[in-house]
Amino acid sequence: MDGDDCDAGGEWIWVRRPQEAEAAAAAAGWPAEEARPLKVVFGSPARYFTDAAPIGNGRLGALVWGGVTSEKLQLNHDTLWTGGPGNYTNPKAPTVLSEVRSLVDKGLYPEATAVAYGLSGDETQSYQPLGDIDLAFGEHIKYTNYKRYLDLESATVNVTYSVGEVVYSREHFSSNPHQVIATKISANKPGAVSCTVSLATPLDHRIRVTDANEIIMEGSCPGERPAGDDNASDHPPGMKFCAILYLLTSGANGQVQVLNDKMLKLDGADSAVLLLAAATSFEGPFVKPSESTLDPVTSAFTTLNMARSMSYAQLKAYHMDDYQSLFQRVSLQLSRGSNDVLGGSTLAHLPENISQDTAVSDCTVQMVDSSRLNELNNSEKPTVDRIISFRHDEDPSLVELLFQFGRYLLISCSRPGTQVSNLQGIWNNETKAPWGTAPHPNINLQMNYWPSLPCNLSECQDPLFDFIGSLSVNGAKTAKVNYGANGWVSHQVTDLWAKTSPDAGDPSWALWPMGGPWLATHLWEHYSFTMDREFLERTAYPLLEGSASFLLSWLIEGQEGYLETNPSTSPEHYFIAADGKKASVSYSTTMDMSIIREVFSAVLLSADILGKSSTDVVQRIKAALPRLPPIKIGRDGTIMEWHKILRIPSLSTGMYLICLVFILDIP
Repeated sequence: MDGDDCDAGGEWIWVRRPQEAEAAAAAAGWPAEEARPLKVVFGSPARYFTDAAPIGNGRLGALVWGGVTSEKLQLNHDTLWTGGPGNYTNPKAPTVLSEVRSLVDKGLYPEATAVAYGLSGDETQSYQPLGDIDLAFGEHIKYTNYKRYLDLESATVNVTYSVGEVVYSREHFSSNPHQVIATKISANKPGAVSCTVSLATPLDHRIRVTDANEIIMEGSCPGERPAGDDNASDHPPGMKFCAILYLLTSGANGQVQVLNDKMLKLDGADSAVLLLAAATSFEGPFVKPSESTLDPVTSAFTTLNMARSMSYAQLKAYHMDDYQSLFQRVSLQLSRGSNDVLGGSTLAHLPENISQDTAVSDCTVQMVDSSRLNELNNSEKPTVDRIISFRHDEDPSLVELLFQFGRYLLISCSRPGTQVSNLQGIWNNETKAPWGTAPHPNINLQMNYWPSLPCNLSECQDPLFDFIGSLSVNGAKTAKVNYGANGWVSHQVTDLWAKTSPDAGDPSWALWPMGGPWLATHLWEHYSFTMDREFLERTAYPLLEGSASFLLSWLIEGQEGYLETNPSTSPEHYFIAADGKKASVSYSTTMDMSIIREVFSAVLLSADILGKSSTDVVQRIKAALPRLPPIKIGRDGTIMEWHKILRIPSLSTGMYLICLVFILDIP
C-alpha cells in the first residue's frame, strides 16, 4: 500500500470475515472476484514418488500415481514404524559431558567436538511404507485427453482419460470419519470397467483372498531399523499390521475371479468401488510391539465393516462434510496489481460503518484490490507449467493455490488422535527413507505446525501436544541420567516411540538439547492465540515448567560470569577454529539463548496468569534471566551465530535468526 492509498481517508485493516470483505468491495464499487478453482493439475501420470498426488486422513495416507495401463496407490499408516520403546539414557554421558565442558572452557573446540561423540545414543527408528494398491487395466495403451488433478476443495484426486470413445474416470479420497481409502472406477460405457486388483508391500507379509472379494495382507515391520544393505527380513519381527482391500462392483454383467489366491480379476463391470482399511498393533509409545494386546486384523475388519455398510456416495458426503469443516474456514483471494506479485494495495478499505471485529474464531482472509486484469482460466493448466510461467506472469492465483495446498497437507497428515506429522507428513515409499522420515524438532517439526493457528486449523495441533507429553516422560529420564538435570529434554530427532536421547552421529546435529524447549514454546503460542486458560493450566504450563527446569539445570556459570550453555551447537552447522580445524561444539550459541529466553518468558507470563508466581522455578527464572549473555552483533552489523566472531566454512541455515521472532532484547 503506497502513501496515496493511505491518504484516501478511512481506516485500512486486515479483513478477517468474508462478509466484511464483500461489503468493503461493494462500497468501493469494485467488481466481485470470481472464486478460482483450487486444483493441483498434473499433465501426465507420475514417474516418481514426488510426482504422485497425496491424500490422507491424518492416519491413513496414499499417493496416487495416476497411471493408465496400471495405477498405483502407495499406502502409509502413521504408526507403522520399526523398533519399539528404547532406553534413552547413557550412563557414561556425565563423565563425557564434564570432559567436553573442560575442553570448551579451554577453547579447544575441535577436541571438544571429537569427544562429544561420546554423548550420542542409539539411532532413531524408521517410518515404513504400508504397501501399494496395484490396478492393471491391460489394453488401455493408446489413450487421449489425460487429466489428473488434486481438488483441494474436496480433498479428492481424479484421473480421467479416453480410450477410443470410452471415457474412464477414477476418484480417490481418504476418509477421516470412516478411516478408509476409497476409490471409484467408472466409465461412460456400460460394462467397460475391467482390471486386476492386488496388494503388495516390501515388508514381511502374507496375502490371501476371501470369497467376499477381500484381499487381506498381514505382516510385520523389522524389530530394528535396517542399516546399510540389511534386508528388513534379517531382523526380528516388530510392529504387526493388516490391510484389507474390498472390491464392490456394479452392473449386471460384471464378474470377479480370484487369481493365485492373491489378486482379484474384474471383467465387464459398469463401475467398481475399492475400500481399503488398515491397522497396526501400536498401543502407544511405551508399549513394546511384542506386548501389544491389539490385533490389527480385527481392527481393520471392524473399520471396513462400518465403511462398507454405506454407499460410495454416502462415504464421500461424510468425507466432504468433515474435510470442508476445516478447509473452508479460510479463503484467500489476491488480485493482480500494478506494483508487485501480491498486487500492491492488498488491504481492504473499510467504511466507518463496517465492523472491525477480528475475532480469532473466524480467520477467513479476503484480500481485495482495486486494480483489475482479465486472467486466463488456469484450472486446466498443469501446475508445474504455471510455476515455470510465474516468473513472467506473476499469477496471484498460483500464490492462492500454494497457500491452500499447505493447509491441505496439514489437514491430511495431522488430525486429533493421530500421530504427529513426520518429516514427510505421512507419505513415504521407502523402507530406508531419507533420515527415516523421523520428526526433527530442530525446525522441521515446528515448521509443519506453524500454519495451524494463523490458518485456523487449531485442532490439527492436537497430535503435536500429545507427542510433547510423551517426550516429557522419556525426556525426564534422559535429563536425569545423561545430564544430572531436572525437568525433561529432547534433542534434534525423535520417532514414534518418543525418543529423547541424542541420536547416533555428528554432534553438529545430534547434540542439540534445545529440541524439547523449542517444542514447548508452541504450547505458549497456542494459549497466546486462543486464550484457552484450561489448556494453559492443564497442558501447557506443566510441560513448560518441566522444560524450564531442565534449562535451569543445564545452564552453568561461564568464565565471563554469564549463565552459559556448554556444550552448545548451532544446528547442522560448523565453524573454523583458531587452529584451522572444523568444529561444531562451543558455548552459548544464539539459537540456544534465544530459545531459553522464550521458554523462560513463557513460564513467567503463564505463572502470572495462573497465580503461580511464587514458585521456586519462577523465582529461579527471574534470577537467571538477567545473567544470560546478550545476543551479540558482529562488526558488519549482523546478528552473530556463535558467542564470538568465528570463520564459517559455508552458508548458515539461518535458524539462529529465530531470535528476531522471539521476545528478545537485542542491542
